[in-house]
Amino acid sequence: MPDLGAPFTIAAAQAAPVFLDREATVEKACALIAEAGRAGAKLLAFPETFIPTYPLWVWNVPAGESRLLNDLYAELVANAVAVPSESTERLGQAARETGVCVAMGINECERDGVGGATLYNTLVYIDDAGRVVGKHRKLVPTGGERLVWGQGDGSTLGVHALPFARVGGLICWENYMPLARYAMYAWGAQIYVAPTWDRGEPWLSTLRHIAKEGRVYVIGCCSAMRRDDIPERYEALRRVYAGGDEWLNPGDSAIVDPNGKLVAGPSQRREEILYAEVDPRLLVGPKRQLDVVGHYARPDVFELTVNRDARPVIRER
Repeated sequence: MPDLGAPFTIAAAQAAPVFLDREATVEKACALIAEAGRAGAKLLAFPETFIPTYPLWVWNVPAGESRLLNDLYAELVANAVAVPSESTERLGQAARETGVCVAMGINECERDGVGGATLYNTLVYIDDAGRVVGKHRKLVPTGGERLVWGQGDGSTLGVHALPFARVGGLICWENYMPLARYAMYAWGAQIYVAPTWDRGEPWLSTLRHIAKEGRVYVIGCCSAMRRDDIPERYEALRRVYAGGDEWLNPGDSAIVDPNGKLVAGPSQRREEILYAEVDPRLLVGPKRQLDVVGHYARPDVFELTVNRDARPVIRER
């Protein structure tokens, strides 16, 4: 009988960053990677822009508060992550020491300041040898996010062959882009990472839909943040959230199997790592009835072209 491979464990880190502190957040991430390694995980996914934080203020601080917004943006840029950099090397070291592959959400800056001060919402893939094997920049920031992040291009779309499975994914509401999802399926994603700031319904239903549609395991991963996770030195920002719910985001991280069944989570109002065992048979078996890039596709009727050219702001000859 053909060997379908042994079961393996995947994981989602539901955690709060050390707010606007790149080095401290990287160290916290490394501790979580070590914890996941001790639990036997082969892959650990982190939330959207975990390093150094998701810029939650875009939804709550009025546009007229220019000084506050400018100050927050300056700190975000100062604590952003270049790829490669000392920060990605430190994460790679943790991955190598523990044997855990990592999907890490970062605020990405260009190396050496080339391209200005624009940031990107980026998902970085690191293998168990500690190498950066790919990165994906969010194609379309949503709403107020467009005042923080630039748009990615097709050059960063892709799926990566890791030792245990093919891993890819999209960030937050990119997952509502049907053609982007289809590209992930067509490139053979088996484990689909969906880092986010979203929670509740219909987001959890979205994770289940993606799993069922693509016949993939989906890791939905979100930061669980409380008001007190914003340090006192950000007094003006803390006032924005005064009097509301202690939890600025309750989390709702979850893992879903290829039949659309929740197999871990959703987790709410706590920091923890969620684990789920991947059954290799489920990476194939459910496609018997529905394979959207196989017998359930109609390439004679529908055709998808992906432009994977890079779009730099300047070219030199």
